[in-house]
Amino acid sequence: MYKVLLVDDEIFVRKGLMNLIDWASLGYEICDEAGNGQEALEKIKQLEPDLVIADIRMPVLDGLELIRKVTEEAAYSPTFIIVSGYHDFEYAQRALRYGVHDYILKPIDETELETTLKALSGTLGLKKLTTIAGDSAVTDSIVETLVQGQFSEADNSALCAALQLPEYSSFNYVLVEIHADALHSGKSEMQGKELAAIVQLNAATPGCKIPLYEQANGLFGLLIDQRQFISPEGRPESAFASLHGILTKAVARQVTLYIGKTVERLADMPVSYRSANEALSYKYAENGVPVIYASRVSGTPLYYFDVDTELYSRLLERLEENQTDLYEQDIELLFRQFVEQRFAPNAVANTITRFVIGIINIIRKMEGDENRLRMLPSMIDWQSNSSRLQDLKSLFKSFLHEAAAYLAELRGEQSKGGIERIKKYIEANYTENISLKSIAGKFYMNSVYLGQLFRKTYGVYFNDFLLQIRIGEAKKLLRQTDLRMYEIAEKVGFQNADYFVTQFEKLEKVTPSDYRNKLLGKK
Repeated sequence: MYKVLLVDDEIFVRKGLMNLIDWASLGYEICDEAGNGQEALEKIKQLEPDLVIADIRMPVLDGLELIRKVTEEAAYSPTFIIVSGYHDFEYAQRALRYGVHDYILKPIDETELETTLKALSGTLGLKKLTTIAGDSAVTDSIVETLVQGQFSEADNSALCAALQLPEYSSFNYVLVEIHADALHSGKSEMQGKELAAIVQLNAATPGCKIPLYEQANGLFGLLIDQRQFISPEGRPESAFASLHGILTKAVARQVTLYIGKTVERLADMPVSYRSANEALSYKYAENGVPVIYASRVSGTPLYYFDVDTELYSRLLERLEENQTDLYEQDIELLFRQFVEQRFAPNAVANTITRFVIGIINIIRKMEGDENRLRMLPSMIDWQSNSSRLQDLKSLFKSFLHEAAAYLAELRGEQSKGGIERIKKYIEANYTENISLKSIAGKFYMNSVYLGQLFRKTYGVYFNDFLLQIRIGEAKKLLRQTDLRMYEIAEKVGFQNADYFVTQFEKLEKVTPSDYRNKLLGKK
């Protein structure tokens, strides 16, 4: 009930207003009356009425001053309807500038007053619920207040009036999920107003209001009154199937509807809301079903655990080996398991996340950068796009193709980097008794492959490269020291001095002794 304060300096006018109409049938109750503006001001502060019906001309504090003081000064501001004589019309117009809802001319007509109060009911409901729900967008706030059960029994009438729905009927909370293309992430372009307009245009009752609540990007809740939405001869299942087809065509995207359990009282809408959201958890288990009814799936088992460890390890191994046909087979098996084992959405999300993290770890171990993967942001953000299972599979498969290609690229770079490390190892350890075979063993490589890779990379055979380093260092010792030949041979990695001399002469076309003597000017 909305509280009404009557303000007029003539008591018979006040009593006449009280008895003029059936206030309760319209959702109003007279909470008190006042004989002048000053008295009314005090009672407004004390009683906080929803509506004040006040005469313009009164002693002490007239109607205009009362409205001005309440509007500009009071912490609480009710809605005003002013009552005036024809000659007060200009005066009444001034009052309207303060946001007065309406004015009624004397003598007051019963029908006119009833019409005004009926029209005002929805406005008062919105005003009251804006206070209940806070400062967020009014429509969403009102529906959220209702479905979350954040109201008392005393607010029922206000909720019904604000939403323009009856207190008793057959109600459903219907979730509309608009599926985005998982390969092209981004917010849904569909606006709540557009969606509500499409639904209302296709309701059985022309001009009826179907409240809408945007739960998340691409996820909208509708408050459906079956008596308005479904024709008397129609069936709910047929109406919801028809709505699915209309929305799919209108938004040019795939759509899934989740129908909450039917409740007979608007105040029980939280029950339907919770069941519709429970039905949403079956989106992958019921893969491909366009309209999912909470009454049919509620309580049926879902799988909340992780994917089989063997499948996880095998898929990643085949990905590393770049065996496209084989890891694509595993992808098909994985997504078939999601449906057959009836995976819950969070179990699907955990499984996909586990694979993504596994791939990132492999890339990091190979000294790569996962941010080089162009599709990684879409893979991380896929849950925000209300993706269908088949869309998620396409995204996941594309991501794995890109990851496999990048891992192959890293292997190539790693091979190149590996041969660089081998070259540096030779340059640092040429004095030791090293060979192609011993180095291949140290670096876990095939010796024949290492020899081929070395020649391909540096244009010289391994043994020739090692000899060049040793002879180059020997020449340095011959120039800078007076060490004997066997001492120099030992220092640069030759086990036999004669072999050192032979190899030196082969490469430099002079013996080590001749090389030194030439530097000393000896012939």
